[in-house]
Amino acid sequence: MKYLPLDQQIFIKNRNRFTAKMQPGSIAIFNSNDELPTNGDALHPFRQNSDLYWLTGIDQEDTMLVLFPDNPDPKYREVLVLVRPNELKEKWDGHRLRREEATAISGITTIVWLDTLDGLLQPWIHDAVNIYLNTNENNRKSNLVPVRDYRYAQELRARYPLHNYLRAASLLKELRAVKTPEEVVVLQTAIDITEKTFRRLLGFIRPGVFEHEIHAEIWHEFLRNRATGEAYGSIIASGDRARTLHYISNNQECKDGEVILMDFGAAYGGYNADLTRSVPVNGKFTKRQRDVYDACLHLHNYAKGLLKPGITIAEYHTQIGVEAGKEFVKLGLLTESDIKNEDPETPAYRKYLYHGISHHLGVDVHDLGPSFHKPIPDGAVLTVEPGIYIEEEQLGIRIENNIWVKAGGNVDLMKNIPITADEIEALMKK
Repeated sequence: MKYLPLDQQIFIKNRNRFTAKMQPGSIAIFNSNDELPTNGDALHPFRQNSDLYWLTGIDQEDTMLVLFPDNPDPKYREVLVLVRPNELKEKWDGHRLRREEATAISGITTIVWLDTLDGLLQPWIHDAVNIYLNTNENNRKSNLVPVRDYRYAQELRARYPLHNYLRAASLLKELRAVKTPEEVVVLQTAIDITEKTFRRLLGFIRPGVFEHEIHAEIWHEFLRNRATGEAYGSIIASGDRARTLHYISNNQECKDGEVILMDFGAAYGGYNADLTRSVPVNGKFTKRQRDVYDACLHLHNYAKGLLKPGITIAEYHTQIGVEAGKEFVKLGLLTESDIKNEDPETPAYRKYLYHGISHHLGVDVHDLGPSFHKPIPDGAVLTVEPGIYIEEEQLGIRIENNIWVKAGGNVDLMKNIPITADEIEALMKK
């Protein structure tokens, strides 16, 4: 790992939060992700199962976690399962965790090797009434590949058909939405790296630079600050390309007079930042660009003011939509008649703002959280990212910060990152 060692209390607290929600007489089993092939004998870079990482901090393949709070033998109430280190394999693929290293990361003292698990697991399951198994219940999921969690669930049901099976995901969706202070420390580190990177870019962007050159600057700054890499594929979209929400080609020239939209974030310690800024390629907004930028910033600040524990994302989006309609009338994009006669199912403002304003953020960029129609919990971290996209002007502007939602007052984790048009222009002028 590139990042510095994390506080193991992050993972100890997360396990305690999970086991406190388990039904009596239950065992919970978590699996790492598969190593996935590309072509030939090559593999994609390994990405750990987010739930397993959230519970252990272990970022290694062939890992399992077994939680059995009512195990008659206290030694085996939480067990971390690792692949046994192999000297020959390590010559090819590098170091694998030893017991003491895994304990230092996770806080789990009982470590067993994967090739010994079957003999231990069977009596534990016989002593349990319920078995919690994990699946990916992210509402945005579209991948139908039968990954390890689903294969393991089928295998266990075949071996132990009369046990009561429960969904770990239903607990994790609730728990992972609420960030502990220790988790926010790691998130803040990812955000601070992202801030350094943005400030670097303000001194680099100029007419004639290519999007991929900006992308290279992002990677350079991330890696030199111990980030694992990108939280997601960076979007570097100048001019009309900024209207494509997930533009990742990043291969065109940035031209004088254009505004460039940059959506990127560092991954650090398993947690992710998510920043968007829109800046003038030549360092100076035109009057029209600034008007649109200021309208977007107004919506951004308006949304931050609405975002509080207890509101649902559905209610929040509806209120922002009303305000967006007012701003778009001021910009001459809509008329009062457009608003008055709009179809409630397709509000008029959607022509120029066609995505959601917020999503949960954490171990996953689109992190787990309650559905759109359930209250946002105290302690959630969400993005705030309104945008304005005008096809006829070949202009797209989006402004995004990451907010820790607290009953006593929200914390803008990106408060130190330049955001106003004046701040951006002043830094680019330097």
